[in-house]
Amino acid sequence: MALFLALILLAVGLGIAGWVVKGLFFLLIIGIVVFIADLVFGGIRIGRRHGGTRAVH
Repeated sequence: MALFLALILLAVGLGIAGWVVKGLFFLLIIGIVVFIADLVFGGIRIGRRHGGTRAVH
């Protein structure tokens, strides 16, 4: 969970730096890619953890 939050903060920081400094637009793109990748891998990880705990009634 801590790694997930650290990557989200890194993505936001890169995105803000890329948006504020016009010459560093590529940082905005990198930030967006890191953010999306982190959400996808975090979702897969959470889905695997909770996938086997469903009770069938």
